[in-house]
Amino acid sequence: MAGKIVVLGTGGTIAGTSPVAGANVGYTAGQLGVEQLLQQLPGLSDAAAGHALVAEQVAQIDSKDMDHAVWGALVQRCLAHLEDPGVAGIVITHGTDTLEETAWLLECVLPATKPVVLTCAMRPATALAPDGPPNLLDAVALAAEPAVRGVLVVAAGVVHGARQVTKVHPLRLDAFASRDGGPLGWVEAGQVRWAHDRAPQASQPLHGTLAARLTPQTDWPRVAIVLSHAGADGFAVDALMAAGVEGLVVAATGDGTLHYRLQEALERAHRQGIAVRLVSRCTDGRMRPAHHAGWADTLGLSAVKARISLMLELMARGRAGGAWGSRARAVQPSGQPG
Repeated sequence: MAGKIVVLGTGGTIAGTSPVAGANVGYTAGQLGVEQLLQQLPGLSDAAAGHALVAEQVAQIDSKDMDHAVWGALVQRCLAHLEDPGVAGIVITHGTDTLEETAWLLECVLPATKPVVLTCAMRPATALAPDGPPNLLDAVALAAEPAVRGVLVVAAGVVHGARQVTKVHPLRLDAFASRDGGPLGWVEAGQVRWAHDRAPQASQPLHGTLAARLTPQTDWPRVAIVLSHAGADGFAVDALMAAGVEGLVVAATGDGTLHYRLQEALERAHRQGIAVRLVSRCTDGRMRPAHHAGWADTLGLSAVKARISLMLELMARGRAGGAWGSRARAVQPSGQPG
């Protein structure tokens, strides 16, 4: 029996406009409402496969300005629609800049009972040849697939998983890749073709118990990202400690190596109870388990996704009522998932 596909709008380039007719750049993101994006979109009813379409505006921002309040609102709207037996799936229109972060957050907290598909555009709606309309059609077709569960991303005809997807190019239409894992599938002429001839199996959320607590008013733990590089020192770490940071994600060189001055500062932070997580600066591959006692690695996550995981981990440890406890927290042993 056909149900509803809910399209949640958050703004982004897909909803952007330019004062210069046909221009691909120089636009303002998040100018059109999600209902405007759906109006008179050719082939939409075919993509929906008999499902009714319902549009809802959650936010109207450039995704470079994504914040915790919008994340909280988006999580709550997704939860409400996932619990509705009449909803078959959810599509989220989003900007490209932080799409991978939002996808990973939703993967970590939402129940994997129905499809939640994020899509985007690299050109504004007023471009001579905008990529938003075909991406939106592909997202609706993917959300209408009966076998799909969990959080997926579709852009330029390619289906990505939330864990692997990352933006790899600032301008071209195929701006996303899935790192070592490769794409999960493709949408071709409105039909989904899976990389392994079947829909990927969705996993249960790592922090599903937190979903109900994530609202626009939630006070998120402060977690920062620092980078190891030639000439690095402990200045940024010491400043962040003084500002009350609760966790640090460190983008290390190569196989988890650190400039010795930065490592000394991180060891000071660790001794003061600040949670430290290690990722590699390298875009491909996965470093071996963390070499530093007490600094759990993140099993191949990028720095921005590891930051989300660490924030959720700190929330899960915190006390009820939104207080995340004192800064002196136990840190996972090396090599254990955070």
